[in-house]
Amino acid sequence: MIQEPRIRTARPSLMGQALLALQASGACRVAPKSLAGMGVIFMLHRVRPDDGADFAPNRILEITPTFLEETIGFVREQGYRCLSLDEAVSRIEAGDRSERFAVFTLDDGYKDNLTEAFPVFERTNTPFTVYLTTGLPDGHAEIWWVALERAIANATAIAVKLPDGALDLWTRTTEEKQAAWNKVYWALRALPEVLLRAEVRRLASEHDVDMAALTRELAMTWDDVRVLDAHPLAGIEAHTAEHFAQSGMNTHDARLDIERGLTRMEAELGRRPAHFSYPYGDPASAGERDFTTAETLGFRSATTTRKGVIHPQHAKRLHALPRLSLNGDYQDRRMLEALLSGLPFALARPIRSLGID
Repeated sequence: MIQEPRIRTARPSLMGQALLALQASGACRVAPKSLAGMGVIFMLHRVRPDDGADFAPNRILEITPTFLEETIGFVREQGYRCLSLDEAVSRIEAGDRSERFAVFTLDDGYKDNLTEAFPVFERTNTPFTVYLTTGLPDGHAEIWWVALERAIANATAIAVKLPDGALDLWTRTTEEKQAAWNKVYWALRALPEVLLRAEVRRLASEHDVDMAALTRELAMTWDDVRVLDAHPLAGIEAHTAEHFAQSGMNTHDARLDIERGLTRMEAELGRRPAHFSYPYGDPASAGERDFTTAETLGFRSATTTRKGVIHPQHAKRLHALPRLSLNGDYQDRRMLEALLSGLPFALARPIRSLGID
């Protein structure tokens, strides 16, 4: 029997409301300056104009070129200096707090990083880094989260096979599609990633989504990557070969996924990357074992998706650096002001210590 899906509370909107309230209260402007730390490493994925689609659950991974340019201007107005990742790591190592820095990083290797983001960075003379999953320009890495979105978009009902039973959900309307996404995405994320991807491949095939064509559509080619790599503002760094969560693999396979990516980058670009970003990068996807692996492989730094700004103590945690997401749900200067103050992260620490986060 097809279940009527229950809509999960949208956490980003609640977070957005909290950030707006914090900014409106003026608390972020009177917070201790030390909370803002030494600087910030921004995390982006896709940069493209809003296409206006009603069902777009992956829009959380997208910002518009306009908001990117506004963000660059805003951080400079706030006294931040936009640096390359390598320059910022040198400052962290040296404990240099002479001025706050901002670093822009983009994960995975989407074509719009070249066509939409690059012109903004070039026009504003802003350094940036692309963490590249080499399987994307190679054409075989799976952008499964977009494939799942398109499968649900194409369907009027969807049947998902899970180890503890099937989920049969209506997807006739935008509301039903969003509710189905909320339920299916999190159920799949709870699985080992091999099983997750196998089920998304099955759903994609059943609902007319060509996953190989999707990678060709959305990912940069190696020629695209070389265009960026040749530019003085751009850095191309490592993000594994296949974009699997490191913590979900055994130590050998996790290291092998990184090394395969390094081999491909050396072959195509003629150099070994100095910096690394963990796929997904949340606490469940990368932990102490993985931080040690990145250090052992000789990377100068490695970034997570754990939320926060950079503080002097990160000089001893260069392979577990936090980032601040430029999130598609938070395209508002007021939210950005609240986040840069560091106050939301300071307020969240007691909650995390209780195991509530």
